[in-house]
Amino acid sequence: MAINIIPLPQDPPSGRQPQVSQYHVLTGTLNKWVAYFSLPDPYATMVVNPIAENVLGTMGTICWSGQLIPQLWKSWREKSTTGLSPYFVLLWGLAGLPLGVYAILQNLSVPLIVQPQLFSFLCLFSWGQCFHYGSRKTSLVALLVTGGVMIFVGGLETAIVFAVRSSNNHAVINFFGIFASVMLACGLLPQYYEIVKYKEVIGISIPFITIDWLGAIFALVALLCRPKFDVKAGVAYSLVIVMDAIIILAAIVLNPLARRRRRRELEAEGGSVVSPVMARAKCPEISPKKETIPSIEPVPLENVLMTDNPNRSLN
Repeated sequence: MAINIIPLPQDPPSGRQPQVSQYHVLTGTLNKWVAYFSLPDPYATMVVNPIAENVLGTMGTICWSGQLIPQLWKSWREKSTTGLSPYFVLLWGLAGLPLGVYAILQNLSVPLIVQPQLFSFLCLFSWGQCFHYGSRKTSLVALLVTGGVMIFVGGLETAIVFAVRSSNNHAVINFFGIFASVMLACGLLPQYYEIVKYKEVIGISIPFITIDWLGAIFALVALLCRPKFDVKAGVAYSLVIVMDAIIILAAIVLNPLARRRRRRELEAEGGSVVSPVMARAKCPEISPKKETIPSIEPVPLENVLMTDNPNRSLN
């Protein structure tokens, strides 16, 4: 940012006593304040802190290495992936290829190289769950298809790394970084379609999206602690923050509305929707997890024998 200095009138010729006017005093004061608050370096507003950069970058890497675990657990527990777009996790799994190529060719640290590989593996594993639960394929077929895609992605990534490293073309390396960011952003579009179709956020794990959102925030703040801001990475992280936030806000707004809509539909059909708390309050002796069994009073043996033969005597 350039310093805007208000020009002062020319000094009077030598030999004459300078006349200090209110204009001189005012402009001089303004110039001092402008010089004090103005920052000539556009990166001077950034706080350079290598320790904070490493800590925040590590936190972001941890978030982006295991954020798919809640999603895998949810799909396995419910034995269903309804509401989770298979194209979403497939695109994210394939995005690990250019992301891994970029990390390797840029000679980043080992955690930053391992993170895209683990991220791609978990995303493709989630896609295999969609293939199994959603398409009703057997476990063996889903395992073979998913494993084959993983092997293909890993082999193609290795071949690209050796091919590009020999040429040392920086334009191609930057292309892979930008292309990975585009794939990550476009991967969320199919999930938006699922949300619009069901009018609520189902199938996708909210903890998974929240962890991914926090990872992008940590990564973006880590960029602010560097001596020079990486514009491409900053735009990519900002897109992830905004697009993940849309899903979180949709869950906060649409899911309560969907529950009320289902409640009204049940009431219109003649049913009654009573919460478990209200049911226990009205009938405390009835447990919601156990069926009540009617008590059977013991019948004397004499009555049973007399019922079979009224003229029969016990003696």
